[in-house]
Amino acid sequence: MAKTEFGCLATAIGSMPHADAAEACQLVLKYLPQLPCWPQLPRRSSRENMYLQFSEGFPGLVVQGDNLKIEQTADFYAALEKLLTAGDDDFEAYQIGPDYAAGLYALPALLSHPEAIKGQITGPVSLGLCITDTQNRGIVYDDTLAEALSKFLRLKARWQEKFLRRAARTTVTFIDEPYLTSLGTAFVTLPNETVGKLLAEVLGGLEELKGVHCCGSTDWSLLLNTPIDILSFDAYNYADSLACYPAEVKSFLQKGGSIAWGIVPNDEEALAQESVSSLYDRLGEAMATFTRDGISFRQLAAQSLLTPSCGLASLSTEAAAQALEVLSELSARVRSRLSM
Repeated sequence: MAKTEFGCLATAIGSMPHADAAEACQLVLKYLPQLPCWPQLPRRSSRENMYLQFSEGFPGLVVQGDNLKIEQTADFYAALEKLLTAGDDDFEAYQIGPDYAAGLYALPALLSHPEAIKGQITGPVSLGLCITDTQNRGIVYDDTLAEALSKFLRLKARWQEKFLRRAARTTVTFIDEPYLTSLGTAFVTLPNETVGKLLAEVLGGLEELKGVHCCGSTDWSLLLNTPIDILSFDAYNYADSLACYPAEVKSFLQKGGSIAWGIVPNDEEALAQESVSSLYDRLGEAMATFTRDGISFRQLAAQSLLTPSCGLASLSTEAAAQALEVLSELSARVRSRLSM
């Protein structure tokens, strides 16, 4: 991977509490002008729930309230074969429609060709657990359907990257995998090899910067060995979990990788108790584990992004604005120290 020095630029994970796409985009651009992300708006429509949002067009998909199921409809096998035999250049057939992602379509129209723009898509493990088959089992446990889903998300991610590339010089795409926090439990019994293979398939469709986001504790060594440029994690609540992998993080950084530190809480009660100064100190403590292991603070900060701990959709619109304001000011403070 090529080293990218973000210098603790601020960006966001994706979801926002707004129902209006233009309003959400304006807030993003106000506080994250150098690396804006398009806002996912689950309160605008159930179609913008992070699982339904990226399932549009999957063969046999039936939506029953909050449940996503696969039924062997009349055209199921033909659609499945078409997907499995599709090439990377066939991504236009798997685009994300405006009814499923209003912010994705609204943001580029408000931009004046920034240096970079961030997108996101749900990962194959999390989505594969939420879509169930006829036995009410997550399709990630069916070899054929898991292969189809990773191919499907690869093409959707590729389409999104191409779409956003029209609006910015560089794109950054995060694969969101919240269910990786359950790896190794009775809930997620997938072997690490399978998880790595599924993620690699999706990531392989992306040509520009790419990362994986997980908002809890997981086997970070697994993710650090996937073909990513950025590891994104909840540093506010789970900094200690990444600190258990100092050698793997050091190797990842030496190869040019970056860390996205989710240091601003997405919980209103916790947010009310924090300030730019307190979060600056908390970030320093989170980074200290790695700077004691032969990585300079300047190098680590140069190869870092700052984000909220996870999506902001659960907050009020006022609290979401506060979170982004604090994030922006924190980023400016760190960058001032680094003279970036």
